[in-house]
Amino acid sequence: MDDTGHHLLIVEDDPALQELLVEELSEAGHRVTACDSAEAAMAALSQAPADLIISDVRLPGISGLAWLERVRGEGLECGFIVITAFGTIEQAVEALKRGADDFLTKPLDLAALQEAVFRVLEHRRLAARGEGEAPAHFHGIVGASDAMQSLFHDAARLANSEAPILLLGESGTGKELLARAIHAESPRAEGPFVAVNCASVPAELMESEFFGHTKGAFTGAHEARSGLFQAAQGGSLFLDEIGEMPIALQAKLLRALQEKRVRPVGGERELPVDVRIIAATHRDLEQAITDGDFRSDLFYRLETFSLRLPPLRERHGDLQPLITALIDKHAEAQGKRILGVEPQALEALLGYPYPGNVRELENAIMRAVTLAEGERLSHGDLPERLRQHRPTPATTLPSAEGQAPWPRLEDVEKRYIHKVLEATGGNKRRTAEILGIARKTLYRRLEE
Repeated sequence: MDDTGHHLLIVEDDPALQELLVEELSEAGHRVTACDSAEAAMAALSQAPADLIISDVRLPGISGLAWLERVRGEGLECGFIVITAFGTIEQAVEALKRGADDFLTKPLDLAALQEAVFRVLEHRRLAARGEGEAPAHFHGIVGASDAMQSLFHDAARLANSEAPILLLGESGTGKELLARAIHAESPRAEGPFVAVNCASVPAELMESEFFGHTKGAFTGAHEARSGLFQAAQGGSLFLDEIGEMPIALQAKLLRALQEKRVRPVGGERELPVDVRIIAATHRDLEQAITDGDFRSDLFYRLETFSLRLPPLRERHGDLQPLITALIDKHAEAQGKRILGVEPQALEALLGYPYPGNVRELENAIMRAVTLAEGERLSHGDLPERLRQHRPTPATTLPSAEGQAPWPRLEDVEKRYIHKVLEATGGNKRRTAEILGIARKTLYRRLEE
């Protein structure tokens, strides 16, 4: 068991529901331990404290409510959610009186479960702010997933180097944020951080922009001007979208990296510079080399120390903490009080693939906070593309060769489910999405 994410303890004696809960919450980025009785859960807690317990009421041996009372009596500060197929108002009130944070009934709505887990963990985090550990982050970049923790570890190690760094990743993954974090982590933190998007500077002005120019160097150069290298002296220069830099300037950049000197346009002598280069691109630079658009010697100079930022679809477990952080950020900026997300809205936020990555998620949250009329973001507050997104449906049925001309619907459905399950490598979440059914429905069909 690694040390990232939240540790959730599931106490459920129904094997199918226990498997569903473990899979659902594990895929959301949590570390999950499952037990089938309160007695087994007590033993598990003695081995590893939990951030949140999700327990059925009806359990063999000690009941869920008695188990809840015992947990609270021992002063454990973890969250506690009670679930039951026999929910009543009286039971809900009793569970809350004994210290439960929330109460859900079967058949379980997975979106409601995710929101409840999200809400309880966030409430506990806010209550303990300043006392416990902060959420996993690297200079403000949120990321508890394995991919992001590995990235933070490598970035912190490279920050102490003086070598150039190349950041690779799709648009919107946060390359500039990581560049700023590396600068803040480095011995150059007290120096300037200068950022430029190479795609936004006209090619004819780029050399002057980078290296400066002397008075009269070209038409319009009425006075001498320092370039970005001089502006970043003693600090870091971030070259975003370096793949868009004209190839003629790439040679001069390579020379500046090697010699640590630059020559202003129109100048007769070179000037020493002390700058750490951090470059970034979403392009395939090796393909650009093949196409003749990028110098191989500059690529190999930069690529020695490269970091890849994973797209948001590869770090699904970070979605909920990112949603929380972004809601807090934009609610505070707009002077609003936003306490949560309605289940349908949360389902849409968690189910969208985000081709624009974190930038697209942030824009969606900013819009939702702006439009929110209450204290919870609703489905209608989200951008239309999130509201209308549906999983790609399966388009073909498995072959019926060798079967009777008119097989029973039950047999066709059974073969179809198993065919899709096989195609997804046993991934029940993806299978349910392709079939267009709830995951709990899939589990029931598989049991049957």
